[in-house]
Amino acid sequence: MSDSLFEPFSLGKIELQNRVAMAPMTRSRADNPERAATPLIGTYYEQRASAGLLISEGTQVSTEAVGYINTPGIHSEAQIQGWRHVTARVHAKNGKIFAQLWHVGRISHTEHLGGKEPLAPSAINANAKSFISEGFVDTSTPRAMTTEDIKRTQQDFAQAALNAFEAGFDGVEIHAANGYLFHQFFTRCSNQRTDEYGGSRENRMRFLFETLDVMKEQGVDLTRVGVRLNPSAHNFNGTSVDEDTIPTFEAIVTRLNDYPLAYLHLCEPFNDVSEVPHAETQIARRFRPLYKGVLMINCGFDAEKAQQFIDEGLADMVAFGKPFISNPDLVERMKHNKPLAKWDTSTFYTTGPKGFIDYPKAP
Repeated sequence: MSDSLFEPFSLGKIELQNRVAMAPMTRSRADNPERAATPLIGTYYEQRASAGLLISEGTQVSTEAVGYINTPGIHSEAQIQGWRHVTARVHAKNGKIFAQLWHVGRISHTEHLGGKEPLAPSAINANAKSFISEGFVDTSTPRAMTTEDIKRTQQDFAQAALNAFEAGFDGVEIHAANGYLFHQFFTRCSNQRTDEYGGSRENRMRFLFETLDVMKEQGVDLTRVGVRLNPSAHNFNGTSVDEDTIPTFEAIVTRLNDYPLAYLHLCEPFNDVSEVPHAETQIARRFRPLYKGVLMINCGFDAEKAQQFIDEGLADMVAFGKPFISNPDLVERMKHNKPLAKWDTSTFYTTGPKGFIDYPKAP
């Protein structure tokens, strides 16, 4: 078995130290009225800059996109300035970082939105949880987006990407996975529209591809844009798999070949879907033959399995999530076969440094 997981890798024009990515993970530390990244957040990413690519926590593209407390945005000047501090610290450590652009859609609550209803493809409650000041509560029933809402949101993504570049990010990732807004358009359980954004596969895919087109029109370099998908998400943020789910994602992935993206980021199933009709248990094996660009895979990997996937040609990069929380030096630990520290789930979404920047490196 080779060690190519730890060797330099070219992501288009971006040279990475290795093929290891830190997956985007909500950490809820932007505890200020501006929802801006803070010096504490800068320390967190700086500590983990030995990853080939850091992908930031989900970063809201507008005030309408919020679904969780203390999550940062990328739509105001204060937020751009906050992230600029973060990216500078990552770059000082020779790291690379993408901003994950996020709109939660119906996975929200009126408390986040000034009393307004969340926006979604259709007015169907996800029956999921939103994180508000009191903790996790039931999501609010959304309002079906008008065509004007859709066009405005597409512009929000384009502007957020430009803001991210202004803040020093090396690129952006569109969060089109895990039951959030783009995913809600893809799936029939959340999209029951009868206009050009609902019904057929082509219509349910339209929101994503129009967004990419708008980004390009607004001057966003698509070679610095990644897309994240989770084809077999089931019973997660209100999603479900039916007979059309995997064919829809196959159509999406195939069409993404028409765009010069930085990468496609796919998630293996978050939970056991082996007994779920129509679900795919082997995402990389199913979708690798369809996608011609750089493929990143995520969920449930260790160094040995990651290297195996790369050696078999099933992925070009592998993203690690929770292990990076408790192991800021995860790359070094995996490379030198050092034991990994355990994470503390009780501090995932709290404020302050505990469980955030206080995990030590290996001796």
